[in-house]
Amino acid sequence: MHIAIYAFDGVPMFHLAVPQMVFDEVRRQGYEQWTTTLFSDRAGAVRTAEGYLISGVAGPQVSGDADIVVVPSWFDDGRVAGDGLQDVLRAAHERGATIAGLCMGALPVADTGLLDGRQAVTHWKVVDALAERRSSVRTDASVLYIDHGDVITSAGTASAIDACLHLVRRHLGAAATNSVSRALVVAPHREGGQAQYIERPLPPQRGEDPVSAVLEWALQNLAEPLTIEQLAVRAHMSRRTFVRTFRASTGATPAAWVRSRRLDESRRLLEETNLPMDQVADASGFASAVTMRQNFAAAFRTTPTEYRRRFDALPAPGALGD
Repeated sequence: MHIAIYAFDGVPMFHLAVPQMVFDEVRRQGYEQWTTTLFSDRAGAVRTAEGYLISGVAGPQVSGDADIVVVPSWFDDGRVAGDGLQDVLRAAHERGATIAGLCMGALPVADTGLLDGRQAVTHWKVVDALAERRSSVRTDASVLYIDHGDVITSAGTASAIDACLHLVRRHLGAAATNSVSRALVVAPHREGGQAQYIERPLPPQRGEDPVSAVLEWALQNLAEPLTIEQLAVRAHMSRRTFVRTFRASTGATPAAWVRSRRLDESRRLLEETNLPMDQVADASGFASAVTMRQNFAAAFRTTPTEYRRRFDALPAPGALGD
């Protein structure tokens, strides 16, 4: 198995290292002779985002026999991929190679048209940019990776590890993946998606915005019912006017906004407290722990229990010397 990895001036070292780290471990583990090769638009050297010079990078022709062609990241300015790279990716795809766009690397893959009419994921910060850039691509910011068999895309940064391990699993099975992941000290498969990591701050509000005070009050009273009627009364508006004004101000319906804020609060409580699930649900404004669990799973692709296990921010017993 030959994996060709695209390198460019300004590529972050972590992104460039991930596919090499995962796929080279397959060889080190003795499963198969997987080899990785760095290539660029021309043979020579590339300078990473951190300022290090990597020499010995091959030209694009080295991808001609690759089984997998990886674009591990992309330029911060999100520029459209040049014709040379697009031709490389299309040619590789046409002869049966798997194309992988990891993190922002999904952008140049989308430029080729290989994702038209399909779902794709990229770093959550550029999901909207991808949707605007290629309207025929259906973006999904809630997952870690999406595999169509011939094209795979992954979410932000560390999700590239998940996508690469998935490719190992696809070709060599679970036992090999477990062995590789143990050697790398990473989980062979993570539950959930990048929605767990997306920050959803309150949008900045103008001082004259009549909804601002209601938003602030709602954030302080998430345990209250917070019905549309209740919020409209506080804004001194009719229900219909409030809904229209609220959407114009926040970009969301009152119900969707309240649900998102309750989910944010439930995440905070799961991270920072030891409250049992029913108390977390009550403090967040959910009718029950079951309702919270259903909403949590729909939004973050994981359970509150699993989320707490992964993101628990409380100090471990004895960590403070007690």
